[in-house]
Amino acid sequence: MSKRYFGTDGIRGHVGQFPITPDFMLKLGWAAGKVFARGGRSKILIGKDTRISGYMFESALEAGLSAAGVDVLLTGPMPTPAIAYLTRTFQANAGIVISASHNAFGDNGIKFFSSEGTKLPDEIEHAIEAQMDLVMTTVDSASLGKVRRIEDAPGRYIEFCKASVPVGFSLSGLKIILDCANGATYHVAPEVLSELGADVIEIASSPDGLNINEACGATAPQRLQKVVIAEKADLGIALDGDGDRLIMVDHRGEVVDGDEALFIIAQRMKQRGVLTGGVVGTLMSNFGLEQSLNQLDIPFLRANVGDRYVMELLAENDWVLGGESSGHVICRHLTSTGDGTISALQVLRAMQESGKNLHDLKEGMHKMPQVMINVRMAKKVDVRGVEAIQQAVKDVEAQLGSAGRVLLRPSGTEPLVRVMLEGPDKAFIQKLCTELAKEVGNALEALVSQE
Repeated sequence: MSKRYFGTDGIRGHVGQFPITPDFMLKLGWAAGKVFARGGRSKILIGKDTRISGYMFESALEAGLSAAGVDVLLTGPMPTPAIAYLTRTFQANAGIVISASHNAFGDNGIKFFSSEGTKLPDEIEHAIEAQMDLVMTTVDSASLGKVRRIEDAPGRYIEFCKASVPVGFSLSGLKIILDCANGATYHVAPEVLSELGADVIEIASSPDGLNINEACGATAPQRLQKVVIAEKADLGIALDGDGDRLIMVDHRGEVVDGDEALFIIAQRMKQRGVLTGGVVGTLMSNFGLEQSLNQLDIPFLRANVGDRYVMELLAENDWVLGGESSGHVICRHLTSTGDGTISALQVLRAMQESGKNLHDLKEGMHKMPQVMINVRMAKKVDVRGVEAIQQAVKDVEAQLGSAGRVLLRPSGTEPLVRVMLEGPDKAFIQKLCTELAKEVGNALEALVSQE
C-alpha cells in the first residue's frame, strides 16, 4: 500500500508548501502521539537541525503531541544520529527529527525513529497516516502531555561518540579541518575531536538559521579542500546539515567519499578480526568497492538507494557495516543509524592503527570511472519489461564482461531513467553509455508511438 506523506526518509518538502506547514505538523504530532500512546502513557523526543523553520515546526509538533496526551522531551539542535541514540537512552516511545538533511534552509522535513533508534516500520507509518484522516481531539486537561528540555543532550552525545573508539585512543598530533555545514553538529563534533586530542580548525560552524549547507558540508567540499591545503592539515572532515553524512579530504586535498570510507573501515575491521559477515552498499556504490572487497574475501551485497534499505539488508543478514557513496556510513555494531561523526572516528582509528595517512588508505580501493546519462520519458515506464531495452543492456554487458557493470535506474521523482555504466576505461564506457542511452530513448519513443 502506497503512502501519501512518508517517503523513503520521512516527510520532506519546501517550507510553507503542503505538507511542510505548521497546521500539518500540528496534526502530524497529534496523529503520531495517538499511535504511540495506544499502549498507555508515552513520551516522544524531538530534536532539530539549525534551519530557521525548526522553531516553528518544533512548537507545532509539541502542541500536537501534548494534545494527544504524550509527554515531550526537547533537545534543541542536535544531529539526527544523536536523536536516535537519545531516544534509546531515555527509553522514549519514539524520536522525531526536524530536518531536511543536506537540503538548503528553505526546505524542511520530519524523520521518525522507533524506540530502538531505527527507522519506523511501514505499518507504523501507515497507522500515522490513517490517524491523520481523523478529526483532531484533545485529551482532558489533566491528561495533557508535559514538556521538558534535556539540558545535557550535547554532552551525552559527545560521550557516546567518544565511546565508539577504544579507551586511550588519541588524535594528538593530527591537524583536522572540520566542516559542520552550519548544521546540527556545530556544537558537538568539534568537541568530540578536540577532547580526543586533535588540533581542530572549524569552518562552517556558525549557524544563523539560513546558512545551513550553503556552499559547505558533505555536499559541497570544495572550500574544505582549499582550507586543508592552505593550512597544511592532515585531513578534513565534512558533515552534512543533520550530521548523518560523512565526506573526507586527504592531505592532498583529494575527496574521500562514502565508498572509500566504507572500504577503509571494512579493511581494518577485517584485519582486526571483528568484521561480522560482509558489507552492504547500494545500486550506486562504485564497482571498484565491490572488486576491492572481493579481493579481501569480504562479501558484498547491494541494496536499493537509501540508508533505510542498507539498514534493512544489514539486519536481514546480521551484518554490521554498510553505506552509500554519498557518505551515509552505518556502523551497526556501534549505533543504530548512519552517523557522520562516529564514521569519521572509525576512519581515524584505521589511520592510527595502520600508521598510514588517509591518502594511502584510500588508495587501497581502486574506483572505477562512472558515466551516467539521464533519458527522459514521455511517461513513466518499467524498463525491465521493454524487450528492446533489455537486449541493448545485454549487448553492452557482453562488451564489458566482468570488468564493469550496467545499471538502469528509474528516477523516483521524475519521468526519466538513469543509464549508468562503470568500467576501467572511461572513454570506452562513455561511448557505450552514449550508445545505450540512445537505444533506451529510441525504445521508449517507439512505445509511445505504438499507443
